[in-house]
Amino acid sequence: MKALVTGGGGFLGKAIVSQLLARGDEVRSFSRGDYPELRELGVDVVQGDISNALAVASAAKGCDIVFHVAAKTGIWGPYKGYFSTNVVGTENVIAACKQHKITRLVYTSTPSVVHSGGDVEGINESAPYPDHFDTHYAKTKALAEQMVFSANGDDLATVAIRPHLVWGPGDPNFLPRFIARAKAGRLRKVGKKPHLVDCLYIDNAAEAHLLAADRLSIGSAIAGKAYFISQGEPIDIAELMSRIIGTAGLPPIDRSIPPAAAYAAGWLLEMLYTALRIRKEPPMTRFLARQLSTAHWFDITAARRDLDYHPAVSIEEGLKRLEEWLRDQSSI
Repeated sequence: MKALVTGGGGFLGKAIVSQLLARGDEVRSFSRGDYPELRELGVDVVQGDISNALAVASAAKGCDIVFHVAAKTGIWGPYKGYFSTNVVGTENVIAACKQHKITRLVYTSTPSVVHSGGDVEGINESAPYPDHFDTHYAKTKALAEQMVFSANGDDLATVAIRPHLVWGPGDPNFLPRFIARAKAGRLRKVGKKPHLVDCLYIDNAAEAHLLAADRLSIGSAIAGKAYFISQGEPIDIAELMSRIIGTAGLPPIDRSIPPAAAYAAGWLLEMLYTALRIRKEPPMTRFLARQLSTAHWFDITAARRDLDYHPAVSIEEGLKRLEEWLRDQSSI
């Protein structure tokens, strides 16, 4: 098949592109930036803004399926930017699918669409959208997801994949900042008791998208549904952080800060950054403090049953691959 991957130059987008190419599919990538490394692999690389309807429609022409991965992520910045990319962008993708009679749309969502704060332990896809959201990202992704479900019908089959805390080799954002903070001695546990969280190795995240694509068709059992995707083995967040930085040869995190103190620090930094109009994300926010001091893991029974999803790469194997990749990067 010929697949369009929006955000094909991003961390997850590249992994999906790679797996599609590996099995012989033809791939077109649509991203804001240029990615010569994808072009060298035989990808049809198209540059454009996801909020530009004409650009999206042009990129979708001639494709059989769309993987809509492009999104504005993060927990900081004005609402307008999140809405333009996540909501308007998704609206443009849906319109392009209908214009070109593309019958399958796999949408990359997030578990954040059903999280309003506090512990989340073992919930499934029946959990409703909350009355409020802690971040612009979560709110706009929820709006977009609902649009994707509304578009499911007689001419377009849609499915939403909700991966949680994706990590692994090639991460250009979370991993470098995480390691830098650890090296600077600024990484702390929030609270002393364990907080179980789900995580997801990058190759498993990409595979889940392909599994959904292969089972998606108009009127199929998975059409119009969402699926939580993870390793299926919740882990204490402090342990996960320590094991990830351990792949870079760094010692485990041995210091902690009370949750109330982390939350207060986040509030103060948010006020300061807002007052000074600093666009860079603060090192701590109230949302981040809550995320680091609460449990959030999900029931992936539906994905196992409907998508035949079984994480091929374990956390242990993923950590080994990450360590090897970091070693290779340091030798370049």
